[in-house]
Amino acid sequence: MLVPITALYLALFALFSAGIAFPPGKLRGSTGISVGDGGNPDLILAMRRHANFVEYVPMFLIMFAALELNGASAALLHGLGIGMLVVRTCHAVGLRKDEITALRGIGAGGTLLLTLIAAGTLGWQFVQA
Repeated sequence: MLVPITALYLALFALFSAGIAFPPGKLRGSTGISVGDGGNPDLILAMRRHANFVEYVPMFLIMFAALELNGASAALLHGLGIGMLVVRTCHAVGLRKDEITALRGIGAGGTLLLTLIAAGTLGWQFVQA
């Protein structure tokens, strides 16, 4: 079975991941810090932006694929996918040194909410099967 909507969002999130993986690599090159963070606050922040993405997005995308395979509507899938792109962007932009921003809260809370919606919908699909 084809999963074209999942494929679209996998591509978009792969590009997003590459975009937030570039700054830590650039900082490593300019600072000479090969492994770890070397105590550099800018590198720590860049690494956390990418690490947080990697901690949450893969599970969401696995659930997303399962939703599509189980016949979820295109509207639901696009709503979840666009929503997750927006909240992950908010989180990456809002993650700052020494301050908690509204964008970070929107990103974190939105990620949790969309993950719970996806999980709840998967549970509902199971009950309906």
